Amino acid sequence: MAKLHVLFVAALAGLCLAPVARAAPPAKAAPPVQTLTALSLVGQPKYPPGFAHLDYVNPKAPKGGTLRLANVGGFDSLNPFIIRGNSAPGLSLVYQTLMTSTPDDISSEYGLIAKSVEIPADHRFIIFNLRPQARFDDGTPITAADVVWSFDTLKREGAPQYRFYYANVTKAEALGPERVKFVFAGAANRDLPEILGELPVLSKRYFAIHPFNRTTLQPPLGSGPYRVSRVDPNRSITYARVRDYWGRDLPVNVGRYNFDRIRYESFRDSTIALEAFKAHTYDFRIENVAKNWATAYDFPALNKGLVIKQEIREWRPSGMQAFVFNTRLAKFADRRVREAIADAFDFAWENKHLFYGQYTRTRSFFANSDLAATGLPSPAELKLLDPFRSELPPKLFTEPFEPATTDGSGNDRKNLLKAAHLLAEAGWHVRSGRLVGPSGQPFRIEFLLVEPEFERVVAPFIQNLHRLGIAARIRLVDPAQYQNRLNGFEYDIIVAVWPESESPGNEQRNYWTSASAERPGSQNYAGIRNPVVDALVKDLIAAPDRAAQVTAARALDRVLLWNYYVIPQWHLTFDRIAYWNEFGRPAKPPKYGVDIHAWWYARAKAKLVRRSEGAGQR
Repeated sequence: MAKLHVLFVAALAGLCLAPVARAAPPAKAAPPVQTLTALSLVGQPKYPPGFAHLDYVNPKAPKGGTLRLANVGGFDSLNPFIIRGNSAPGLSLVYQTLMTSTPDDISSEYGLIAKSVEIPADHRFIIFNLRPQARFDDGTPITAADVVWSFDTLKREGAPQYRFYYANVTKAEALGPERVKFVFAGAANRDLPEILGELPVLSKRYFAIHPFNRTTLQPPLGSGPYRVSRVDPNRSITYARVRDYWGRDLPVNVGRYNFDRIRYESFRDSTIALEAFKAHTYDFRIENVAKNWATAYDFPALNKGLVIKQEIREWRPSGMQAFVFNTRLAKFADRRVREAIADAFDFAWENKHLFYGQYTRTRSFFANSDLAATGLPSPAELKLLDPFRSELPPKLFTEPFEPATTDGSGNDRKNLLKAAHLLAEAGWHVRSGRLVGPSGQPFRIEFLLVEPEFERVVAPFIQNLHRLGIAARIRLVDPAQYQNRLNGFEYDIIVAVWPESESPGNEQRNYWTSASAERPGSQNYAGIRNPVVDALVKDLIAAPDRAAQVTAARALDRVLLWNYYVIPQWHLTFDRIAYWNEFGRPAKPPKYGVDIHAWWYARAKAKLVRRSEGAGQR
């Protein structure tokens, strides 16, 4: 009534010197907000609110003893959040995140520091409600102020991936001592809530007097089930169980973190590490070398049953392990050159003669998951790809991608002839046995390696490259030099691994986009600068549901594969483990791999092992 009266008087007096105010449209109703104890991107979480413990654990597992593990390469820092230095293994035991996934439900996150979350249907923000009992090791409470400080500091001063992960988070604010809100920008992003659930929470008070952006060997203040108890740089690090750990009775932790001490021994390379395992310098090993698994475990302790050797089936997405071209270099800028070099890699021969037939050739950046591209693009994929048809290899639309196949003889001339033809198209020709470019420059490749075991993998590849006239060689460097060269993109070809989850999201920016190509320390090892890739990464991150996410991932997969940024290698569908028989373990392992933190020290078994070895009990 008041507004109607004002308008009537103004009209009579002829005093409308400014636009007349109109009644505001009805306010749009805010989307409903759910309060949840777990998040999932592929359906419902496995565990309902109020569950007691993870299905596979022994909730009454005894505490005690020491677990000794191996680390290949040295370390000189206890700060895992920056790119400076080589951080020690196992530091995730010290820090806690807002939420956590579980080894039997990796697509979901359950409350850890946060007891619950509030999230609207449009995913424009998330609120974390913190547990009042959550504490740092010095007894101080974990507060919303710590969460906000951690987010702001990691994004501003942390390793590059944090800026990519949190790029669409515009603000973090404390709504109270135990309540923190993150506000999102851009298109709706279903992945952001879980990405923020993975935020490691650091003590604002501690870092007020300890510089965040420096390497350090001072044991840090954490809030996890273990604390650093002893450090010998480049040799070993020991973690001690926090006996009054605030989260020990949370359902995700019951039956886990059972060892009193966890010690990592550092070794120069994995060959030395294997021999140390046989000598019982450490206790548990995941074997990554097929030849070792086939030939190197015939030793007395295993034959006596003191060591157990086992293959355990797992269903983790395999991601991509590959030879990676540094396309920042002019010699790798042409896709035809990269395809030609890929044709010279004889996986069939290597799998037969070097790997004892144990591996499956990787054909996708999302291998071992439903996100992997198969066959020809679907109609839904074509909607994403068709606007870029002129910028994409024509075969992407007409052929399923397949890495070069051979007869396994080691002398497949068909592939080498195809490679030579592609190189000639790109302007490279053989002169006096050498492949040279238009200005006479020879084609040289250096494979930068950090693992000596890969020399035997690369050597046959180099022989085939020599047949094409390419002068190729291996450069083996120590871990510190290797990391520095990776950070600065100082290499021709490396071996890299991009892990993938069942729900890829913001990390894809750090892997593939133009924005990450020249950012030191990013995981865009190939130096990809491709507007099509940039657009598809956006589609993947903004996917409103699982179907759209799968479509975008498959479209992105095709573009990455057909541009030959990498030469796909191989993957396993099982874990190869060996361990000294002094542990108890769950009867059935979780679906997505071994959870060593659900094992426990079995004193009776350990006593038998020690007696056989003639040594005392740990």
